[in-house]
Amino acid sequence: MKNTFLAILIFLFPLTVQAQFEGTIIWNFKMEITDPKLKAQMELANSKMNSPEMKAQMQALEAKMNDPEMKALLEKNPEMKAMIEKQLEATKSGSGGSMMDNMMPKSMEIHIKNSNSLTKMIGGAFDNETLFLKDKETSYLIDRKNKTYTVLPQSKTSKTEEYKVTKTTETSTLLGYKCMKYIVETTERGQKIVNNVWATTDIKDLDPKQFSKIRIGQTQRSTFMEKIDGVPLKMIVNIPQGQMNIEIASLKKEPLSPGMFSLPAGFTEKKK
Repeated sequence: MKNTFLAILIFLFPLTVQAQFEGTIIWNFKMEITDPKLKAQMELANSKMNSPEMKAQMQALEAKMNDPEMKALLEKNPEMKAMIEKQLEATKSGSGGSMMDNMMPKSMEIHIKNSNSLTKMIGGAFDNETLFLKDKETSYLIDRKNKTYTVLPQSKTSKTEEYKVTKTTETSTLLGYKCMKYIVETTERGQKIVNNVWATTDIKDLDPKQFSKIRIGQTQRSTFMEKIDGVPLKMIVNIPQGQMNIEIASLKKEPLSPGMFSLPAGFTEKKK
């Protein structure tokens, strides 16, 4: 599920833009589990997670997180750390929440100025920021909590990644933009993944031919966007476990502070 989700998101994150565009784009995320077996397993896990016994264990875990060895382990697995912190936060507030709610992001924001971009994942275990600086052609993973940043390696194209992209005649209108539907098929670990992508060529300021820079986390996966004409505004992914819907919520042209697009003062580089 985790690898599939990362593969799903990559279609959005490699966005670079022409210098004319300045503003903010927001996509919303929604995941629905339809596989009966997985759904039952998650419901059982949720009930256990919100039980008094589990809450007591979570309190003990919170205390243990201050242990140096545990801290070192979690530093090597930031996604696990984020999930535990989210669940601890939910337990404290009494809201509990489902495992899926605590894992999946609610939305993604991309702030753009002078072909630089700042991408923010909102909510879930993937809560992070990625800064792309055009003049350096470099992406950085920003950790505001620990006041560190990590230089991300250049993206790589895997020889095993093959995408079949089919342009259809079906259209849809999103935020007033006419979109063309594409069907993207690939296989990951023997599992077929079908992506339905709606892309538009009506947003003249954005350069869809340069969807190759914005990154999520430390992934080096390649993308299929070079085979799609336009800017992606919506994507529906059907996998055996369920369906994910990623859809644009807003696209606003607005002046942004230059300070958003520089490494934060006082942050230190974290070596991989």
